[in-house]
Parts: sequence; C-alpha cells; structure tokens
Amino acid sequence: MQAPYRCALAIVPALLLPACSKPVSTTDPASPPPLAGSAPAVVTGRVPVMTSGTPAVVILEPRHTGHVPAPSHTPVMDQVARSFIPPILFVRTGHEAQFRNSDDELHNINVRDGVTHQQAFNVAVPTGEQYLHTFKGSGVYDVSCDIHAGMSAQIVATSTPYATLADPEGRFMFPDVVRGAYALTVYAGVRTIERTIEVAGPRTEVDATER
Repeated sequence: MQAPYRCALAIVPALLLPACSKPVSTTDPASPPPLAGSAPAVVTGRVPVMTSGTPAVVILEPRHTGHVPAPSHTPVMDQVARSFIPPILFVRTGHEAQFRNSDDELHNINVRDGVTHQQAFNVAVPTGEQYLHTFKGSGVYDVSCDIHAGMSAQIVATSTPYATLADPEGRFMFPDVVRGAYALTVYAGVRTIERTIEVAGPRTEVDATER
C-alpha cells in the first residue's frame, strides 16, 4: 500500500519526530469512483490511546476518483496571551489559511517544514491584523514566534478533507465521507499505523489499535 506520508508525526516539542512533506497526492486510477448518488457515509474507529496526553492524528486519503468536498471555512490560527490557538491546526493544501494576532503586542509567525526546515513564511503580525497563506505541499510544519521563544504550534497540511485528532480514549469519527477506497494513516507518537479501507455502506468501523 502506498502510504500518504512515510514518516512519524511530531505534535509537541517533547515528542518531536521526523515529519515530511509531499506533493498533493493523486488518486489510484485502478480504483473505481463511488457510485453516483451514494449518500455520504460515517467512518468511526479506534486508535492507540496516547498516555502522553498528545492526541493521535488520523488521516483518510482517497484512493478513488470521486469528488471530495472543498473546505467549508477558512482555518484560523490566532495568537492570544502569547500562545498559538489552536496548538495544532489542520489546513487543506491549495486553500487559504488565516493567521491572526489578537494579543496586545506585536508577534511574528515563523513557519518551517518539519523535515527540511525550509521556511514557508515568516511575517510580523501587528495587533488586530491577519495574514493569509496557501500551503502547496502536504506535511507537518513547525510554528514559532521569533519575538517570544516560548510560543510554538504545528500545522498539519493535507490534500484531503478527512483529517482529525483522536479523543483521549483513542476514538475518532468522520461524519460525511464520500464512499470509495481510502488509505488510513494514524500517527500515534512513535508509531505510524496504516490501513486500506473500503467505505461502502452507511457506516464503516475501523480498528487501528494494532499494527
């Protein structure tokens, strides 16, 4: 199976692992498209419980030629009380993400690729201002403020709308999945778990607790 990412995912500095970028993935031409008129399905499942308190990341990459929904809103990362909020932001490649400063002091936003450390952008954002950026490649990006060393966050950029964090019990859910074949990838600390699943019926259950 072709994995959408060939590396572990870092979520917090204490658990920094190599991350990687890749170009926007293409669908498998051998996989048929979903049936026309098929209602979206629900995909739920379980992944390993993270005792460190760091949530596992779950990504479904389409392996069919059917249309998947475009983003319904612009993702936002704000700066409040010298913190990035949220500390982990999901963005879609090819679509804008917004970066704000709601603090009462100047911040900058320095974003680098988690593997190559190549800078995606580094801009100053005054109080009440915002900056828009479009990520071209999927991967994990480290976020920092050069003015305040204690500020950090991460951005997970994917070409798919189906990316989420598992809850503390290791559960996840995607409520509106276009039916078809998918590559499921779970980043759970040092573990990367991969599955190939077929979303055919109204509800698909996935057990990704073990390799």
